Amino acid sequence: MGGKRYRVFLRLKERKQLIALVHKGVQKARVINRARILLLADEKAKEARKTDGEICKALGVSPRMVAATRERYLRFGLRQALAEKPRSGHPPKLSGKGEALLTTIACSDAPQGRTRWTLRLLADKLVELKEVDSIAHETVRRALKKTTSSRGKRSSGVSGR
Repeated sequence: MGGKRYRVFLRLKERKQLIALVHKGVQKARVINRARILLLADEKAKEARKTDGEICKALGVSPRMVAATRERYLRFGLRQALAEKPRSGHPPKLSGKGEALLTTIACSDAPQGRTRWTLRLLADKLVELKEVDSIAHETVRRALKKTTSSRGKRSSGVSGR
């Protein structure tokens, strides 16, 4: 990667904090990886310092992650270098109200001519009720998996059945 633009020089207190974070192992893996990157990139630790390529190979991360972690540390400090940035992601298809409606439908009697609700029937019903414009049956499955709902079973939470 040529000359390093963002050189890391950790303070003793920061180094101890990062070592403790890595050894405890109770943070998210990405946070621990960033801590390891900073420890390995620290130019004050002559014997432990690694090149970006060595860091990538040792931790199984991309060169961009190493460079971005260095840059965030130097621009914003240790806390921001370790922190998760909000991810753009796709907004959830079903709101809490939509999930509640789905569970209610799944626990109700199946449509006429059917013995139980299928994921596709549930998806179609949500569209029919105008809860969503469209929804994949896999999204319905994931939403139901969060609950203890068991489609079509007599013990699906509805009393007296």
